[in-house]
Amino acid sequence: MNPSFRTHPLHRPSDTPQALALRSRIVLAVAEGGANTAIAARLGVNRATVAKWRHRFAADRLEGLVDAPRPGAERTIGDEVIEAVVVETLETAPKDATHWSTRTMAERHGISRQTVSEIWRAFGLKPWRQDEFKVSPDPDLIEKVRDLVGLYLSPPVAAAVYALDEKPQIQALNRSAPILPMLPTTPSKATHDYVRNGTVDLFAALNIATGTVITDLRKSHTAADFIAFLNKIDTEVPAELDVHVILDNLSTHKTPAVHEWLLRHRRFHFHFTPTYGSWMNLVERWFSALTTKKLQRSAHRSVKALAADITAWVENWNQNPTPFTWHKTADQILDRLAGYCRAINK
Repeated sequence: MNPSFRTHPLHRPSDTPQALALRSRIVLAVAEGGANTAIAARLGVNRATVAKWRHRFAADRLEGLVDAPRPGAERTIGDEVIEAVVVETLETAPKDATHWSTRTMAERHGISRQTVSEIWRAFGLKPWRQDEFKVSPDPDLIEKVRDLVGLYLSPPVAAAVYALDEKPQIQALNRSAPILPMLPTTPSKATHDYVRNGTVDLFAALNIATGTVITDLRKSHTAADFIAFLNKIDTEVPAELDVHVILDNLSTHKTPAVHEWLLRHRRFHFHFTPTYGSWMNLVERWFSALTTKKLQRSAHRSVKALAADITAWVENWNQNPTPFTWHKTADQILDRLAGYCRAINK
């Protein structure tokens, strides 16, 4: 537990070392002279913030830099209990479970479940959650990460960048009974069982600049199907542009026939995601939108009906496309991966 949590009875969660340090910098800047606007611009804060702490310090000196007591019921849970709940949540588990629940933690400390929830919420603890991760063993991991992030954040001039992938075996599923529509106080209802009516493979190439998507529906996703899709991209992209394609390490992307095709189409350049790094392909975000907004709750009696539904959805998307923006730099990604590696080695 941070010792500052127990230092002063008037201290509130906003009285963190960072907050107090900022207020001190404001006061020191005021002592050096200057208008509130200039000080705010230099410290990266709002002008009203500078005015507030200037006046508070002038009136109450150092005590003015501490948040005043706020109205409300006096806290009845001691710091020792709060610290114990936090430490035990992070470092221990009950004998009959892998993690604490609000009920078991409340019983252990003789407090209410609501109090446990408030403590967890204050410290950002969610014991019931577990995220997944996979560290890529790709020997070219660093180079590939920097290459892909460079395409997203600083695409080449006179070129089109496409994130490409396949969504194979999309099933034409029909529920065993009609879907019941949503009613007031009652959600839509569908049977848990369904009838399979065949599958279709979807090829998609997302233009990262415009958000538009080139698609092709096929019965399979062989190297020949992949080359046919590349030919479609070649006809739809203006001839004066180079084409940079981001794709995963599927074997059909690296066959001799594909290499021969690339030799005949010099304006195409392939960029591969790292092993286990398909999350770096922005088209996966588009596939997620297709699944949640259309496929997940649809019913189709045939592959033809499924294909027509997907085609209509894509056409509607391309009428008002939404580009997906990449935010993380390569250094931020690699630093995060380094943190996982350090944790694993420990």
